[in-house]
Amino acid sequence: MLRILSSPKQLCDGISRRDLLHAGGLSLTGLGLSDFLGQRDAQAAGARGAAGFGRAKNCILIYLYGAHSQLETFDMKPDAPVEIRGTMKPIPSTLPGLNVCELLPETAKIMDRVTVVRSVTHPYPIHGVAFATTGLPVADVNMELSPHDPRHHPYFGSVVQYLDQQKQGGANKSLIPQNVALPFPFSSQRVGEVYRAGPYAAFLGSQYNPTFTEYLGKATRSVSKTLRDMKIDCFDPYVACDADSHFQLSAARQLPEVTVDRLNRRRSLLGQFDDVRREVTAGAESLTLSRYQDLAFSLVTSTQVSEALDVRREPQPTRDLYGMSLFGQSCLTARRMIEAGTHLVSVFWDEYGLAGDAWDTHWNHFPRMTDQLLPSFDRGFSGLIRDLDDRGMLDDTLVCLLSDHGRTPKINGAAGGGRDHWSQVYSLAFAGGGVAHGKVIGASDKTAATPSDRPISPKDLLATMYHLLGIDPHTTLRDRAGQLIPLVPEGNDIVPEMLA
Repeated sequence: MLRILSSPKQLCDGISRRDLLHAGGLSLTGLGLSDFLGQRDAQAAGARGAAGFGRAKNCILIYLYGAHSQLETFDMKPDAPVEIRGTMKPIPSTLPGLNVCELLPETAKIMDRVTVVRSVTHPYPIHGVAFATTGLPVADVNMELSPHDPRHHPYFGSVVQYLDQQKQGGANKSLIPQNVALPFPFSSQRVGEVYRAGPYAAFLGSQYNPTFTEYLGKATRSVSKTLRDMKIDCFDPYVACDADSHFQLSAARQLPEVTVDRLNRRRSLLGQFDDVRREVTAGAESLTLSRYQDLAFSLVTSTQVSEALDVRREPQPTRDLYGMSLFGQSCLTARRMIEAGTHLVSVFWDEYGLAGDAWDTHWNHFPRMTDQLLPSFDRGFSGLIRDLDDRGMLDDTLVCLLSDHGRTPKINGAAGGGRDHWSQVYSLAFAGGGVAHGKVIGASDKTAATPSDRPISPKDLLATMYHLLGIDPHTTLRDRAGQLIPLVPEGNDIVPEMLA
């Protein structure tokens, strides 16, 4: 339960006092604020000379969990044998020379505003949200299935939030959550296996975990899902959802029913306790508790947050632009949160109903791409780019389309055909916030199996994302053991071709 007056042993998200001692302010990591700012300024001095540094004022990170196929999105191979090219046809886009899948007609219209990287590559063909979105130098299955493994590095959004707060002197000066994740707590809406790693703050402390929302609404279409010998039919909001669909902050659903006047009285009383505590308690713990208290109070009293999350306030034509699916409405809500003052919003296309779901198309690849995946993605992604551009927000908002890896060039023999995990080459897309318009970087070979030009690591992409948000990717953080941890591994750097 999220409480304004919590017990002395536990804070609003279940973090203990002992956790705070591990994950509190700068002094607990052995890095004083003046040291941190001096280091950051020195590191950033050189980075500012490169194109695009700090061009992005905000960021929307889209993550397609399970991994989309490069061959059915941005790197089609119509001249390859049928067991590789599959059944879908390419169509031209507004970016000359770039064809996309025929099931992406709306996306085809906005590709002149997008940069596609066709040569992303790494050696880990496993589900790897943590590898794709953190500075983790290596990946293994055990880590991916263990969100609290001490080897994990902090999520991209958590690092951005942390560094922004340190730049402000360690205080969260906004009552709007600055690191929000849609549509529901990660890997929480499917049956089977365990929670997966990725969007968590690791050694920075759980106060820098993304603030997750909850989805309120109903799916309007039933679909069939397969995992090995398991088959289920379920209503999936990622395919279609009702007009009442909207979001709220996850913690807000558990709040006790109290009036704002009563909360204000409690806050006044709490303030008196704080005055005493500040006189007798040193630094970091007090600072961390203050963050939780401010966040707790803002979640209860801020109508700005609840209104931004209530996508039902949008005109129906705008909702239709994004598509009436959970993904589309999440993208629309991400735009609304950016407008409300959130710095970074993550939109996860997560598993729903069954583990091994989302874009993990080992079975029934082509039926699922046709009926469940590409149509909703087409409307949501294209709607976001078009809407941001029309509102004059695209130049300031970095949009990143990420995933675990790609899919195998050769179709497997599973029921309905399938494509398995493939990390040797895959395609990702970026737009806005200092990214070049209408560009293709890198290339794959004739079967979309290996890079034939300009291999690029996921860590290079993270470095570029940090750079565009005004963070030198060579910045280091101290982990719980006091070791200096770089934001991206050594040898990785920005991709200059991506920059406008």
